[in-house]
Amino acid sequence: MWQKLIETLDQLGEVYNDLAELGEKKREALVSVDMKKLSEILDAEKLITAKIQTLEQNRIELFKDLSKLNINLSESPTAENFYRSAPSHLEEKLLALHERLVKNVQRALKIRDDNQVLAQVSLDIAQMKLNKISGAMVEPNYSGKGSDIVTHQKNFDFMA
Repeated sequence: MWQKLIETLDQLGEVYNDLAELGEKKREALVSVDMKKLSEILDAEKLITAKIQTLEQNRIELFKDLSKLNINLSESPTAENFYRSAPSHLEEKLLALHERLVKNVQRALKIRDDNQVLAQVSLDIAQMKLNKISGAMVEPNYSGKGSDIVTHQKNFDFMA
């Protein structure tokens, strides 16, 4: 069972690394406003996140099974302490894989957060340009409900 855990942690580390690399490609697509590439990246991201979910479920099941075999564990052990309860010839490998996984997850999360900011800025710019085209203006004061007052100037005469 420990060997299955090693394989699962190794696969998780690889998949999170793939997710981080995909996040970097997503950043490039967001910066260059390449919607086709962004769509392809989002599709690939869905596949990777589905794989992560499956691997994480496997890891949880393995943790449960292994914790039943080891009665010396405290009620809420850390992952490092759990890996130290492994046979001595596997302990170092488990700890190294865990460290790699943590680094890859942190990297993927940072890239995700950066991309969220970039996507929000892009949306704000697009909204600003659309408002400029439509003649929408935000008044310098607020309505009674505390929201912005937006007025629209009629720039186009469209008759359907």
